[in-house]
Amino acid sequence: MDACVLYPASVRDTLLSLADQGLYRPKWSRKIQEEWKRNLSEARPDIPEAVLDSTILQMDKAFPDADIENFEEIVPGLSLPDPNDHHVLAASIVGKVDVIVTYNTKDFPQSYVSKYHIEVVDPDTFIVNLIDLNPELALRAIQKQSERLKDPPKTVSEVIDTLEVNGLVKTAAKFRTLVNS
Repeated sequence: MDACVLYPASVRDTLLSLADQGLYRPKWSRKIQEEWKRNLSEARPDIPEAVLDSTILQMDKAFPDADIENFEEIVPGLSLPDPNDHHVLAASIVGKVDVIVTYNTKDFPQSYVSKYHIEVVDPDTFIVNLIDLNPELALRAIQKQSERLKDPPKTVSEVIDTLEVNGLVKTAAKFRTLVNS
């Protein structure tokens, strides 16, 4: 997971809800966690740091094998359009991931990343693929996500609407089809 898909919260929550249902195994690094936290803190200084730290702690607790370590030594040998993304690719290589999920697919040219046997996909495509793999579990994931939301509470339809607002248009359409069938 690139930091950009862990913030906004609705996308992060959906991705982690799908992982919680066993549809995939999320992976990140401490540096990726720090990056989304820093970006969110800058955009939303009203959110206390303790709340963000608690979110990271809960993520690590829910997915104890998600954190990738000891990737830093290969960072200097990588070549991407944005050097700030080298740590994401390095963690992905060390973590032996199959897919990097990012909104910034152009920053991870497939021609370069594929030599590490890694695919790069945007979160909309990634989630649609997960829904296609197991529609029942995907639907259960979004329903549980809705049930967890208390402040403010959101119906499944409202969760789907929020995903659409955050650019997950194909995901929202897929979920709407599942909910209405």
